[in-house]
Amino acid sequence: MPQCGLVRLLDSPAEERVLRPLITREIVYRLLMGEQGNRLRHLALLGGHTDRIAEAVERLRRDFDQPLRIESLARKLGMSVSGFHHHFKTVTAMSPLQFQKQLRLQEARRILFGENVDAASAGYQVGYDDASQFSREYKRLFGQPPCATWSGCARRRGDRPGLRGGVPAAW
Repeated sequence: MPQCGLVRLLDSPAEERVLRPLITREIVYRLLMGEQGNRLRHLALLGGHTDRIAEAVERLRRDFDQPLRIESLARKLGMSVSGFHHHFKTVTAMSPLQFQKQLRLQEARRILFGENVDAASAGYQVGYDDASQFSREYKRLFGQPPCATWSGCARRRGDRPGLRGGVPAAW
């Protein structure tokens, strides 16, 4: 095994200078030709973008309730908008907007479970300006409207005939 040869070189500094690059090259070759070779090649093709995308993910997590300005974020990361989109989707399997939406809806769900707020308020807290858009996207992701997330939600707001979730059915 080449890694054993590399360890043996620790006892021979003179040989180490000459043989280490060759053994290292053999290790890299064996890794690339091995079971996970395709995955390693894919990661190598991403180059230094993975760190920048990780920084973008962290910013989106921190500021998920703020409007997403792709141009500004790409510029801060030293990337073109198209390059940013491409690399972000490669790393996360989502577009930046989809990623932000997922974060917002997950946080809204947490709020609905843990705090005494109605669906519209939860939507506003996570950055939605339109309660009906929030409700549609929430239902699309979780399979039920926001109010159904917590069974006591409707009773808590005092639903009456003609009202849905404590607000007029048309809202």
